[in-house]
Amino acid sequence: MVVRGQRRRGAVVATAVAGGVAVALLVSGCSPMSAAYEPQAGRAGRPHSARPVHGTGAVIDPGRALAAVRGAAAVLAREGGAKVVTSMETVSGGTRLTIQGSGVYDFARPVGELTVLLPEDATGAAEHRPITEVFTPGGLYMKNRGAGVPADKWVRLDTAALPDGNLLTSGATDPLAAAELLGGAHEVTYMRDERVGGVRVGHYWGTIDLGRAARAAPVRDRGPLAAAAKGFSSGTVAFDVLIDAQGRPRELRYRFSVESGRGDTGGGGAGGDTAADGSGARSEAGGGATTATAIAAATATAVRPSPAATPMVVVSTVRLSAFGTAVRVVLPTPGDIYAGKVGSPQK
Repeated sequence: MVVRGQRRRGAVVATAVAGGVAVALLVSGCSPMSAAYEPQAGRAGRPHSARPVHGTGAVIDPGRALAAVRGAAAVLAREGGAKVVTSMETVSGGTRLTIQGSGVYDFARPVGELTVLLPEDATGAAEHRPITEVFTPGGLYMKNRGAGVPADKWVRLDTAALPDGNLLTSGATDPLAAAELLGGAHEVTYMRDERVGGVRVGHYWGTIDLGRAARAAPVRDRGPLAAAAKGFSSGTVAFDVLIDAQGRPRELRYRFSVESGRGDTGGGGAGGDTAADGSGARSEAGGGATTATAIAAATATAVRPSPAATPMVVVSTVRLSAFGTAVRVVLPTPGDIYAGKVGSPQK
């Protein structure tokens, strides 16, 4: 299956390929998400299916709101395991492409595993095996990666070497990174109380200072977030988060507003090869912008947008539930890691 970039209303969208999805993006800054923003068409399609809780009389001042958001990652670490559902949606020129994932994460260890499903092709057929992804501090392992990787081997990426710090690269934001981004929250606004999955939550939104998030994270996790702070030229990301009465984030949603670069964007572009360790990612000089190989470093595919391409919006959502779940993730051994080149699926 190949869901290639389609021209609709003059725009070119990301390309879904065997073993991954490409969004080679020239990042020129992320704009804050407005309270009215809905990535799905119509208000009935809210990603978290939340509804307001009327009559609660809840009043949260800005200081308490900021503390609740910034402290959410530490609460997760105390909780340990949880079930995870992810989605990553790209929107460009009226065309949407969604990648979905599900699995578990142990925030205390920390380690997690997701099964990521690619979009269907134009005929509605899902022709590829799901991609298995294992997350560890500083590392991302991917199986069923495709593009010449043996079926029994894993591809390992050094997330600190990815321009986006693995916020977008794998088609699912690392749940731990998603939580630790909240340490960089500022300009936080408490919106209202809602219910999600029968649980009362507080809805907060605002922006993330990526540099501050990196500094606030544990030392072991600072590398990828520091890379993201450099890779996104604005240094900020808009967010919404739903936090329950125990201080646990039930849903984290980030909105990346980016502009596609022109021509080849690097990072293992079409017709090229990328090292299995992700070293094919590179920076582009000129214009003060950075090429973030969002997903491209993991998939070795580039988008070739038209000169008139409209900005692309990438909305990444992480939903957490069943806190305290026992999590058993087996890490690949050195002999399981593919050490060769990952060829472009377009070859």
